[in-house]
Amino acid sequence: MKKRRLGKSGIVVSEICMGTMTFGSSCNEDEAFRILDRAYDAGIDFYDTAEIYPVPPQKSWVHRTEEIFGKWLKTKPRDGIIIATKVAGPGHGWFSPPLREGKTSLDKYHIRRAIEGSLQRLGVDTIDVYQTHWPDHDMPYEETMEALTELKEEGKIRYAGCSNETSFGLMKSLWISDKYNLTRYETIQNNFSILNRRFEDELAQVCRKEQVSLLPYSPLAGGVLTGKYNSSIKPEGARFVRYMAEGDRQKRMSNRFLNENTLASTEELMKIAERFGMSVTTMSVAWSKQHDFVASTIIGANTVSQLEESLKASDLILGEDVLGEINQVTKKIQYPMG
Repeated sequence: MKKRRLGKSGIVVSEICMGTMTFGSSCNEDEAFRILDRAYDAGIDFYDTAEIYPVPPQKSWVHRTEEIFGKWLKTKPRDGIIIATKVAGPGHGWFSPPLREGKTSLDKYHIRRAIEGSLQRLGVDTIDVYQTHWPDHDMPYEETMEALTELKEEGKIRYAGCSNETSFGLMKSLWISDKYNLTRYETIQNNFSILNRRFEDELAQVCRKEQVSLLPYSPLAGGVLTGKYNSSIKPEGARFVRYMAEGDRQKRMSNRFLNENTLASTEELMKIAERFGMSVTTMSVAWSKQHDFVASTIIGANTVSQLEESLKASDLILGEDVLGEINQVTKKIQYPMG
């Protein structure tokens, strides 16, 4: 599997990263171990988790993903694995994170509380890429970046990254880091797929000019790009089928990912993939990693069989003919996720 550098850092990783956000909820520990072993055998050396996982976030199972991954990590040589995890940001009133009694923040106190917990659950001394899970634009970036700098100086993290950030937030953080000689964000982990190309509008240019690497998550648009929702019978137990029966936040997310435009786009993309002799899953993962601002595409799976279709994209490079047809679909149905 090909390797790429993360930002300006000293870390080089496989161009596919194994995501773990369902480990401990819809994916039990035994299957998680099988998935992780298969990913490792396929040449994946980069693994992403978070203190708030698994999803959907619940107090009854918060932290379980890091605990499961930490157990598995003991079966592998630590130096051969690149670990990324995240500190939860504030709820902003729309969401109450199910940890630290919902009073999460990106200040020094909470970042330090979070890192100590993650290090213990993962069973390591150092986290390779420590990410802010979502931003707080009303709080000075100075404090966040100072906290991350202190952790780096103490050897608890190697590099910092952000997630779900905006162009403003990323540039503001980089400016603060440059002005005060603080550690900087080497990576940004945002939603990016054929159904959600908004990253290309502005953030892609920021990444190119500032040498920050995108770690795209949800390259299959939460499973929509597998085509399973295009059946007349909705798949029982699938994420967005479950979300429609849960809270308002989950329903809003389901409506964003699963709507008339995303299904119409997926139908066209399935036809393209079939014509070129691959699954739409494989095509979507290959499309994601085939961008100059992307370092490693984060894939997810609840079973080993689901993982296999994504792994087929490992050495696949889409030709200009395939890319051209994909572009025609996204021009025809622009921003299907809004």
